[in-house]
Amino acid sequence: MSLLGAIVASCLCGVLGLLVPRLIAAVPEPEPDLESESESDDLEPEPAQDVADKQLYVDIAAGPRLAPGSAAASAIVGVLIGAVVGLDWSLLFLVPLVPVGVALALIDWRTRLLPTWIIKRTYITLIPLVVIAALASGEPRLLLQRAAIGWAVLGGYYFLSWLVYPRGMGYGDVRLSGILGIALGYLGFGEIVIGAMSGLLLGAVGGVLLSVLKVVDRKHNPFGPWMLVGGVVGIVLGPVYAAWAWGNLAG
Repeated sequence: MSLLGAIVASCLCGVLGLLVPRLIAAVPEPEPDLESESESDDLEPEPAQDVADKQLYVDIAAGPRLAPGSAAASAIVGVLIGAVVGLDWSLLFLVPLVPVGVALALIDWRTRLLPTWIIKRTYITLIPLVVIAALASGEPRLLLQRAAIGWAVLGGYYFLSWLVYPRGMGYGDVRLSGILGIALGYLGFGEIVIGAMSGLLLGAVGGVLLSVLKVVDRKHNPFGPWMLVGGVVGIVLGPVYAAWAWGNLAG
């Protein structure tokens, strides 16, 4: 555990978390007519009336406690990530992903949409930062291969799941899985395994629990927040799992 890494990551994530309302407010509203793809929709067809009645992004962004709440949530995640990763070059892309993840989780929870507008720009920013971090770390080939494998494995799994059972998730979840796959794959084998399993397990168990408590409709349980929480779990517990797995293989 790295105390300095936790402090630095927490401060940076907390400051960037203050910008979450601005990010959400900048997202274009989806068109009620979903016959053609919108830059802000989920590509998973929802009834037009549902989209028309959804909470507006500007209204979500105008929440009086959103900025401090997002900063606090981002800072907490930053503590966890920084403590495990330390002052590593991977913070170059992990820190910006934290407030983006907070924004996506909130939007998906409120609207059951993961805006392509945010995810597309996240890819555009993430990939160069991953390349820079890999080059600065001195092992670019290994780290970039791991990131590519993570993207292919996690993104491929969600894409196949969407093809087999498209009603079970939106295509926005598939897009998001690629981002998580790149970040977790870069960090290592344990991170992507635990991150993927945690997201699926939390989504299943949490969805059932929240539906029993009448917090959400079981058929409309947003999966994006569970994926993102699972990614954080993967970063925190992944190294422990990898050490245990390799230890058993060596033994």
